[in-house]
Amino acid sequence: MTSSSTQGIKTVLHPVSDLAAAKAVYTALLGVPPQADESYYVGFEAGGQHIGLVPAGGPQSMTSPVAYWHVPDIEAKLAEVTAAGATVKEPAHDVGGGRLVATVTDPDGNVLGLLQDAER
Repeated sequence: MTSSSTQGIKTVLHPVSDLAAAKAVYTALLGVPPQADESYYVGFEAGGQHIGLVPAGGPQSMTSPVAYWHVPDIEAKLAEVTAAGATVKEPAHDVGGGRLVATVTDPDGNVLGLLQDAER
């Protein structure tokens, strides 16, 4: 394994058109209340997974769910996947608290998310 090996999919973001309605459905599905509940984002922690609801696809203009692969070094992983044929859709950027996210598209246009948590 290289230093930029993935730690698995731990985060999935879903674009939603009605945040309140989606929050009710995901609360029932997951059996837990949201940990983050803002007008721009609702996030749940359940079974070791983070499930996020993003109104209108957020600034990323998401049109379908995006799975985020957690990685220890986002820049190294971006270099690896682009060298292998992926295209950067959204470069690495901080979304708060030192958490970095980026998205790439594979050769078929599928969106793949990368996420690096801040070092603790």
